[in-house]
Amino acid sequence: MKFVEEVVVDEFLPTFRSMLAEALRERGLTQSEVAELLGISQSAVSKYVHGEVERNDRLLSDRRLRELVERLAEGLASGEMSPVQALVEAEVFVRRLEQGDLLAQLHEAEMPGLAEYGDDRFAIHDPESTVRAAEQVLASLRRGVRILENTDDFPELVPAVGSNLVECLPEAEGIEDVAAVPGRILDLEGTTAVPGDPEFGVSEHVASVLLAARAGGSDARAALNVRYDPEIVETLTDAGYTAVAFDAERDLTEAVADALAESPDADVLYQTGGFGVEPIVYVLGADGPTAARAVREL
Repeated sequence: MKFVEEVVVDEFLPTFRSMLAEALRERGLTQSEVAELLGISQSAVSKYVHGEVERNDRLLSDRRLRELVERLAEGLASGEMSPVQALVEAEVFVRRLEQGDLLAQLHEAEMPGLAEYGDDRFAIHDPESTVRAAEQVLASLRRGVRILENTDDFPELVPAVGSNLVECLPEAEGIEDVAAVPGRILDLEGTTAVPGDPEFGVSEHVASVLLAARAGGSDARAALNVRYDPEIVETLTDAGYTAVAFDAERDLTEAVADALAESPDADVLYQTGGFGVEPIVYVLGADGPTAARAVREL
């Protein structure tokens, strides 16, 4: 795990400071004067000027950085720019390079996993970014899956089509915004078989039910499907959950919307089957662990 700030410290600062130190020395400033302006030691200035520090070639060749260095060096050497103003100009430049620009690209090379988030990977400092929200969903699902794996009788609740635990992003619009276990959670000779780590866009069925429930007014962020049995529905109802049935042979979104119109607070949806359709119970929850704990009560 490497922070983008480490890229700034390891790659940008040595390159930038050495370029600026050289530019200031070219304008007649002594090592002592350069050290004072940059807030570093004279020995550090000597290393920068004599090329004794490793510099990043991509940064060295960046026209914008060269122009910034020349502008700062001219302003500092002439006294028209204070060290504080130079610092502000440099900070603004760094922040710009972190947002989808050169520093972000260097960071992505160190952390290839960011690439899967597309343009959103560049908003890594944004607390509301998709990257953060997505990773929180995946972490939540892992906790939920562990609950299921540690529930001894869960395999008995797995339907013939398999189970899945899904959780969506706060503003989910489609299946790609819903994370789930790839494949399905299966009953493998009495044990809970989880084929892989949660991913986005790998569940069509349970994800579609969750999205339909949200479209129908539910604020649930997660869902877990188990086999249908009247006793299962009754047990959940006795435990304080609100269950409502929907027609499996109708359009899913419309059927779930009608069911939720009848019972807006429902946190258990179920259908009793149809032509070629296995009856299933869907437990909704605020997140993956909540839905998993609800099923564990069974």
